Amino acid sequence: MVARVGRWLRSRLRALLWWWWPTSPTTWSQVPGRLVPTVVQVARLTIAAVVAYVVAGQLIPAGAVDLTAPLTALLVVQASTVGTLRMGLVRVGAVLTGVLVAVAVGATVGLTWWSLALVIAASLVLAKVLRLAEQSLEAPISAMLILAVSAPELAAEVRIGLTLVGTVVGVGFSLVAPVAIPNARAAEAVRRVARSQAALLNEVALALGGSAPDPAEVAAWSDWVRDIDREIAVASTAVRATEESRTLNARALTTARVHDRLLSAVERLDRCLAAEQTLIGAVAAAPHPSAAPGDSAAADLRRAYAVVLDDLADGLRALGDVLGAQPGHRPAPPGPVVDRLADIVRESRAVLAELLLLDVDPRRHPDLWLVQGSVLTAVDQILTQLDLDLVQPSARPRLRWTSAPDVPRRRRHRGRR
Repeated sequence: MVARVGRWLRSRLRALLWWWWPTSPTTWSQVPGRLVPTVVQVARLTIAAVVAYVVAGQLIPAGAVDLTAPLTALLVVQASTVGTLRMGLVRVGAVLTGVLVAVAVGATVGLTWWSLALVIAASLVLAKVLRLAEQSLEAPISAMLILAVSAPELAAEVRIGLTLVGTVVGVGFSLVAPVAIPNARAAEAVRRVARSQAALLNEVALALGGSAPDPAEVAAWSDWVRDIDREIAVASTAVRATEESRTLNARALTTARVHDRLLSAVERLDRCLAAEQTLIGAVAAAPHPSAAPGDSAAADLRRAYAVVLDDLADGLRALGDVLGAQPGHRPAPPGPVVDRLADIVRESRAVLAELLLLDVDPRRHPDLWLVQGSVLTAVDQILTQLDLDLVQPSARPRLRWTSAPDVPRRRRHRGRR
C-alpha cells in the first residue's frame, strides 16, 4: 500500500513539473543547455541599456538624470530578439512610435491624466495607421514607460536625441551581438512530440495488456491526440523560425541548417499521429469481452497488439533522438540509436507479418476481423514513418476530428508523458 502511494505521489509530482516547466532538464548534462540561453539574453539586455546610458550621458546637462536612452535601447533589443527579422522590425517600429509620441507630449504638456489618455490613444491610432497588427500594444506601453522616466526639465530636442541614441545603440547591439538561431528550441519541440506520441502508445499498450479499455479511457486518449496535434503545430512553427531567423544574422555562417531535416521529422510525426488516431478508433470499436463470453481470441489479440505498441513507442523515442539531433551544436545521434531504430522497425515488421497470418474467421468474429485489419493498417503506417530508408512525400495529412457525444469525456492523468 505504501509503495503504491509512493508511486502515485511521484507520478503526480512529475506531471506537475512537466506542466510547470515542460523543458525541464532530466539529467545534469542538460542543465547548461537550459540555463545558457537565459543568461545570454539577460547579459544582452543589460549591456545594451548600460551602453546607451553612458553614451546618452554626454547629451544630458550636468546634474540631470534621464533614462529615455537606456529604456529605448532595452525595448529595441528585446523587440529585435523575439521572433524573426521581419517581426523584429515591426516591434522596433512599434517601440519608436510610442517613444516619439511620449517625447512630443511630455515636452509640451507634461504628465497628467488627460495627457496620459492622449498618449495612449495617439499611440494606438498610429499603430493602426502603420499596420503594426498584434504588436500595436507595444506602442502605448513604450510611451507610458518613457513618460515615467523622462526628466521634465530637458528640452524636446534633447529627448529626441536621447531616443535616437537608444535606438542606434539597440539596433547596433542587435547586429553586433545577434541572437542565436533557435535550432535547439526546434529540435527539442520535435523530440517533445515524439516523446508524447510514445507515451500515448505506452498508455494504450498498458490498457490492452490488461483488459478491454473502457469508453472513458478511449476518450482520454482522443483528448491526448488533440494535445499532441497542438504540439505538432508548435514544433512546425519552431522549425520555420530556424530558417527565418537566419536572414541577416551573422551566426548563420557558423550554425548548421536544420530546417529540412526537422521539417521532415515533423511531417513523419504528423503522419504517425494520423495513424494513432485510426488506431484509437479501432480500439474503441473492438468488441467488449462481455459480448463473447468464454472466447479468448480478442484477449489474445489485445496482448499481441500491446507488445507491438510498446515496440512502436520505443521506435518513436529513437526517431525523436535521431531526427532531433543538431549537427554543429550537439553531437550527432550515436550509431547505437540509429541501429536500435532499424532493429525496432525490422522486428516490428516481423511481428506484424505474424499477426497478418492469424486466422480470424470473419463469420464467427466479424467485429474482431474488422478491428484487426484497422489496427494492423495503422501499425504499418507508423512503421513506414519510422523507417528512415523510405523517402516520404512532402504533403502533410490533416486530421479530421469527429465528435462522439455518447462517450464521456474526461482528461486522463499524464504522468507518463
